[in-house]
Amino acid sequence: MRANKQTITVNTTIHSTIEKVWDLWTKPEHITHWNFASEDSCCPSATNDLRPGGAFVWRMEAKDGSMGFDFTGTYIEIMGKELISYNMTDGRFVSITFLQKGDNVLLTETFEAERTNSEEQQRACWQAILENFKNYVETN
Repeated sequence: MRANKQTITVNTTIHSTIEKVWDLWTKPEHITHWNFASEDSCCPSATNDLRPGGAFVWRMEAKDGSMGFDFTGTYIEIMGKELISYNMTDGRFVSITFLQKGDNVLLTETFEAERTNSEEQQRACWQAILENFKNYVETN
């Protein structure tokens, strides 16, 4: 993280193995099932070139078609089943860690805040996506 940027951290504990969590987090066919913040949203498509310098494009939109955007970025560092870092297209940095703790995995995301939405709104949105992911892992 850059020293002059405000960062926000969210996390969740998932009852699963690190291998399953990593696969469901990184494979496009799974990303489309959990990468949205509310029940009225969806992620209809995802591409993911998981390597340093590789890009990702995850389509996020309202189910009713009223709004949508591509969540995009470029990977910086990949440490298999431990760390993913990337820059979003707008230049903000994100770091994700995966830590096996007994029968659980602690997944932590730290991201540089943007200036349009409040810190509370950003934290709530990213946390909701993490909780969708947790639910998806634990029920599949």
